[in-house]
Amino acid sequence: MGTVGTSTDEIAGERRQLINVAYRLLGSVTEAEDAVQDAYARWYGLPRSRQEEILSPGAWLTTVTSRICLDLLGSARARRERYVGAWLPEPLPDRTEWDRTGGADPTGPADPADQIVLDESVAMAFLVVLESMTPAERVAFVLHDVFRYPFAEIADVLGRTPAACKQLAASARRRVSVARAPVTATGQADVVRHVKEAWETKDIAALVGLLNPAAVMTADGGGMVGTVLRPVEGGARIAQYMVAIADKAPGLELLERSVNGVPGLVAQRAGIVMTVASFDVSDGRVTRIWAVRNPEKLRPWAREG
Repeated sequence: MGTVGTSTDEIAGERRQLINVAYRLLGSVTEAEDAVQDAYARWYGLPRSRQEEILSPGAWLTTVTSRICLDLLGSARARRERYVGAWLPEPLPDRTEWDRTGGADPTGPADPADQIVLDESVAMAFLVVLESMTPAERVAFVLHDVFRYPFAEIADVLGRTPAACKQLAASARRRVSVARAPVTATGQADVVRHVKEAWETKDIAALVGLLNPAAVMTADGGGMVGTVLRPVEGGARIAQYMVAIADKAPGLELLERSVNGVPGLVAQRAGIVMTVASFDVSDGRVTRIWAVRNPEKLRPWAREG
């Protein structure tokens, strides 16, 4: 049974699931891919006799990938303190919206961003809440509440008792429950469309009307492109800032695109994606804007257009 379980096809078939787990744990496509590659390297580094003892290679790979992510989350805090400005998760495109030329070559290597299932657990609002958790809370919550792994398996990842893991997940759940339930995609798409139109016409009054007075806009340029280093607070200030950007960037084209499975906007110039904006909408008004401008985080969007 052990030998059957270690077939190359079965091991390779776990990759999609592992990328999905790692992205939700890390908020970075690049880091998720690296973590999964590391887990596979460890699997293939095992002696054949050890591989055959492992009844479920998929469970083994998930445990190892999750432990690698846990270590990365531990060191991420220090790295984020050195990061210039705000750090936001890497936004994910929905290829089906714009890859109308037949898509990528199906025989070529799969883009890790294409492997990720776009559901509510990758919405930017949700990922930002995950960022507020401790590494152990995030691992316990994502593995249990999103992927339905039992606490006995999560205990093996975290090196804690199942009861302690259950408490970690409960603590994480309280943070998530503070975050409001998302608006329907149609409702959000309408609001985002109006924001796009008002932004294109530089209509400050219309933008102010679409933004909650207490709205907050956070931008992530990573020190590589010009952007505000601190969040812009207040609907009126955000509207003025958006119009100032439009004035400084002639030739910027705005496109309505799904961002992490939720209606958002993409700004491109000469076919190159410059900014990917996610929105949180409540009662018909925008409450949060997350604008990712760091070019390293926009690599999955390179084929946009």
